[in-house]
Amino acid sequence: MLFKNAAALETAASIHTVVMDKTGTLTRGEPEVTDVITAGGRQEDELLRLVAAVERESEHPLAAAIVRHSRARSMASASAQEFVNVPGHGATATVDGRRVAVGNRRLMEREGVELGPLAARRDELAAGGRTAVIAAVDGRAAGLIGLADAPRQTSAQAVAELHALGVETVMLTGDNRATAEHIAARLGIDTVIAEVLPGDKAAKIAELQRDGRRVAMVGDGVNDAPALAQADLGIAIGAGTDVAIETAGLVLMRSDPLDVPTALRIGRGTLRKMRQSLGWAIGYNALALPIAAGVFEPALGLVLRPEIAALSMSGSSVIVALNALALKRLRLPEAPPPPAAPPQKAPARPVTAGSPSGGAR
Repeated sequence: MLFKNAAALETAASIHTVVMDKTGTLTRGEPEVTDVITAGGRQEDELLRLVAAVERESEHPLAAAIVRHSRARSMASASAQEFVNVPGHGATATVDGRRVAVGNRRLMEREGVELGPLAARRDELAAGGRTAVIAAVDGRAAGLIGLADAPRQTSAQAVAELHALGVETVMLTGDNRATAEHIAARLGIDTVIAEVLPGDKAAKIAELQRDGRRVAMVGDGVNDAPALAQADLGIAIGAGTDVAIETAGLVLMRSDPLDVPTALRIGRGTLRKMRQSLGWAIGYNALALPIAAGVFEPALGLVLRPEIAALSMSGSSVIVALNALALKRLRLPEAPPPPAAPPQKAPARPVTAGSPSGGAR
């Protein structure tokens, strides 16, 4: 991890709440298509072809997953015209002369599209922890595409370590509430703030700060940059965008959420050592200076010879240095070992004619 300045290290020691973006931070950021549900008698391949044409123009991870899925099925591609990106909602475009809208429930409300029977199917996908992308063609609901993004291996442990530090955890996401709450329950996160537009993330951080809490924000995308700047401590995932990394005060080079509680422990340990060293220095000088000035000589005959004073000062510096080196003994969270691969079976020995086990019976 990289602390950009001393202020970031000091702030890490006083964090009360850690806010984490979902996609790419708590999850791998590599969603995969799990379900394709059509409506109105539309064919699955036709729906995917239209949706992929729109999503090919987008940079969102969900869009990239849909495009990969359509390519894996070797489907014929289509081109999109009049593409319009709607931040936090989805996108619209014209494909083969038809207006195609792809996004979330808010985009459908904006387009005046009624989901009808698809609304229940969308709730089923969300209840299972999957994100439902809604597709509409010419103002009519055409289908749903379900996507799942697996949590990172260390996300649950990172949340548990933050709780051990007495830090509240918050998930901040633009995803629908049912999906976000499913993942939050799986990871043990305290609070979920869902269906947040990209431009509103910084405002949500400010709301938490108005309650008197010192807030750290963990994110990786361009949309997270204002929230990273608003937070008391911005923490960027190393694999994130350049804007996020530039804005944050702390960068996690391994893109591992377990490094978040590690950073807070380092901050607290460093601040504790600074206070101990400062207390030692003040106490030492408060005692040594009066002796060196001869204050106690008339009454006690206590004096501090120059050579002894020099040795004492050197000893004080040694003690402070050794106290700082004791930071190496700081207990830091450790990631669990990766699951062992199943044992490989030895290949069967070929049996040839004439061998002891290959004769005729």
